[in-house]
Amino acid sequence: MPTRVNELPPVKEGDLLWTPSPERVAGSAMMHFMRWVERERGLRFDGDYETLRRWSVDHLEEFWGDCWRYFDVMSDTPFCSVLSSSAMPGATWFEGATINYAEHLLRPGAADETAIVHLSELREAAGTSREALRAAVRIMASRLRELGIGPGDRVVSYMPNVIETVIAFLATAAVGAVWSSAAPEFGVQTVLDRFAQIEPKLVFAADGYRFGGKDFDRSDEVRRIVASLPGVEHVIWLPYLNPTAAAPIAGAQRWSEVMAGTDPGPEEFSFARVPPDHPLWIVYSSGTTGLPKPIVHGHVGALLEACVLLRLHSDLGPGKRMFFYTTTGWIMWNITVAALVTGASIVLYDGHPSQPQPDLLWKMAAEQEVTLFGASPTYVQMMQKAGLRPKETFDLTRLDTVMLTGSPATPETFAWFYRDVKDDLWIASVSGGTDIAGGFVGSSPTLPVYAGEIQCRMLGKDIQAWNDAGKPLIDEIGELVCTNPIPSMPVYFWGDAENARYRESYFDHFPGVWRHGDFLKINARGGCHIYGRSDSTLNRYGVRIGTAEIYRVVEQVEGVVDSLIVCCDLEDGKFFMPMFLVLRDGVVMDEALRRRIESRLRSDCSPRHVPDSFYAVDAIPYTLTGKKMEVPVRKILMGWPAEKAANRDAMRNPQALEYFVRFARECPDYEAPGRR
Repeated sequence: MPTRVNELPPVKEGDLLWTPSPERVAGSAMMHFMRWVERERGLRFDGDYETLRRWSVDHLEEFWGDCWRYFDVMSDTPFCSVLSSSAMPGATWFEGATINYAEHLLRPGAADETAIVHLSELREAAGTSREALRAAVRIMASRLRELGIGPGDRVVSYMPNVIETVIAFLATAAVGAVWSSAAPEFGVQTVLDRFAQIEPKLVFAADGYRFGGKDFDRSDEVRRIVASLPGVEHVIWLPYLNPTAAAPIAGAQRWSEVMAGTDPGPEEFSFARVPPDHPLWIVYSSGTTGLPKPIVHGHVGALLEACVLLRLHSDLGPGKRMFFYTTTGWIMWNITVAALVTGASIVLYDGHPSQPQPDLLWKMAAEQEVTLFGASPTYVQMMQKAGLRPKETFDLTRLDTVMLTGSPATPETFAWFYRDVKDDLWIASVSGGTDIAGGFVGSSPTLPVYAGEIQCRMLGKDIQAWNDAGKPLIDEIGELVCTNPIPSMPVYFWGDAENARYRESYFDHFPGVWRHGDFLKINARGGCHIYGRSDSTLNRYGVRIGTAEIYRVVEQVEGVVDSLIVCCDLEDGKFFMPMFLVLRDGVVMDEALRRRIESRLRSDCSPRHVPDSFYAVDAIPYTLTGKKMEVPVRKILMGWPAEKAANRDAMRNPQALEYFVRFARECPDYEAPGRR
């Protein structure tokens, strides 16, 4: 019988779970970098990560300048200074340099080394060598230039997570054009909400994809998207779902025809080296309550963030192989591709993560000799609840690291990995986001792992937890802020006159300081805990409660599959804090279950964490990137029309909202403002 979650050995937040061996610490990229800086600058860190981190934020220009040299960034021209202006927003990095992001990703590795392993529900696993990838990018980039695509032109993709999408992205970056991607599961309006803002000149599009054994033809969606983007001059068509399918757009060029061109070779091909803040890609906020913010990152910022995050903090490099379960609509796709810069290879998988068998990804990880396995904690909790024990089924000898990001990971999730996956394993929990294409708090291969704890604040970023008065806190929950500029902060938002939306998003609350919108606790040893979004915080009688605290407890109760909680402000200073639960088949929301949940919340958290009422629902609403939609649900319960509270096209399961619309209108326990 599989072991149930509540049968795992008890684990408390902060319990020591794993310590790296001296050999692993000594051989890590972080330690190599630390020793290199010591030699270059005559400093002594004595192997202590926190001392290195403190130096990196106290000597910001020296740190990022050293990163430039350590990672051997190639530029046609020397930069004038590392940091010309430290204003936030508006910091200017490496002014005068000219580089190309794609050139750096394609540089590492011998010609015959595997760069990418790619597989999907439609394709068997196959490998692409470094030289084959370079040649494919040169061919595609040359064709883009023939079509008139050059620096600053926007190129968009409506493609699945396949090798062709990586080639299209790297070719776009190689010619200095600006990349933007939407996953093919996005609906037409969701895509247009993004792409219409940036007026693309060329579209890469696939005819569909397969998920969970079911085919999804997107030909009609492609036709409607292109018809609604008047600036599109070219379409490159990938018949992925049906190789014989005709393109739905007149004049579209088939992928195979484009790639039949001649490789100009490395001697003849030139990468467009551009200024540091030249737009590399445009990525988007979730867009659940309005138009998504089109976030622009520059070549230098994205490159240096990738090097620090993936080489130093994730210890990737030659001989390593990274897999992260993602779609092309999430920043983790960009970050996975960026791992090529370290000399590591990457694995792409397009399809359902747990069909036809629930341990599909572990089977793939074993067969493809993955060393770093990445997924969101939400997906991991599904495996955990299913009672999976991958270590009993698969040879995971090569696996040495698990990366968790996307939502807070619980102590129980950490414990599951050590019990049921591998006992010698580095759990690298990371929190950052699309906003910086990287992490604020994360991992170091030199540090131990404690249950539910993010190991450290990342290098070069002065991350603090602040109270409302802007005072730093230790061992207390506060707003996550970054008090210094970093290269990967957005250059700007596309079309944002005078940076108005940019300032409003990050700098209005604490002028001149980045407020990220997460609740953070930093403990005395430097470990970090994320407690959910501050805009979805439960504020009850002046006490702020992070929703992640409650989910951690409730979702360990036997019979509970998923949950969502909000707190509504009512008249006369009153509150209503309901919790909505998805229950396992056969379980009912009765008095006994209510008492069990309340008892656990009182004992593990506090009486203030106990909801006012519990309601069983069929599904919790999620964004396309897997985040619980707490703010839209709260708005609906506060009387907002659903169409203003949430963009259904930006949801993974839009039908899940219908319950909450009825609840706000009909629930006898609660009267939404405006409903009389």
